[in-house]
Amino acid sequence: MNSRTDSSLSMPPVIVLVRPQLGENIGKAARAMLNFGLTQLRLVAPRDGWPNPAAGPAAAGADMVLERAAVFNSVAEAVADCNHVHATTVRKRGISKPVLDPVGAAMRIHQDKGRHAILFGPERSGLETDDVALARTIITIPINPQFGSLNLAQAVILLVYEWSKTQHLAQPTLTQELPPAPQEELDGLIAQLEAMLEPAGYFSPYSREVATRRTLHTVLTRPGWNHLEVRTMRGVLTTLARQRRNDESRS
Repeated sequence: MNSRTDSSLSMPPVIVLVRPQLGENIGKAARAMLNFGLTQLRLVAPRDGWPNPAAGPAAAGADMVLERAAVFNSVAEAVADCNHVHATTVRKRGISKPVLDPVGAAMRIHQDKGRHAILFGPERSGLETDDVALARTIITIPINPQFGSLNLAQAVILLVYEWSKTQHLAQPTLTQELPPAPQEELDGLIAQLEAMLEPAGYFSPYSREVATRRTLHTVLTRPGWNHLEVRTMRGVLTTLARQRRNDESRS
């Protein structure tokens, strides 16, 4: 099957960095891509050539993306095999095209069959009008109009994150939380603590004993400790009681 012409399936989008200036930003963009399952990176006329020694350290392990990166002389060449081209820009530059936000773009990429390319412009100036003219849609990231300085890798991660949500990527393994301890175990902890507090005079004056015990119960039942946490706390109390007995025997 010729992947350059087949448009029967929606594919992971291609990230196209147009005239990127800093190797570090290329590396950071590659890192963002691999975080969310993308590996197809294309570079159009990178300012400092390619490969760039500054890209590797910034990629923080996303070497496979950098190794597979393809270099092109023009945007037209870079997107020649793409069925859909999207240009990221903060303004339309006088070109009338459909405008999407990152969420809308992610849904379009997910739903429309064929290969999609997302264009990102140079760090300092962004995409030129001729670059945007090649795109079918414009993607605009809502941003503070008083401070529109968005790093290239930040722009990439915003777009690829929204796309990744349409793919239902597996979440990192979470530690299974234990259920709250049975009331019997919690009552045992409270009784043990009360037995240690009584000889120390904690519940005096005794006219307030009932209220003090009730408050103590409320505090200790609020966290919803599991049985391991209850066992840990009882171990703490046992250790403190043992230490007190040892101190008393020595005296």
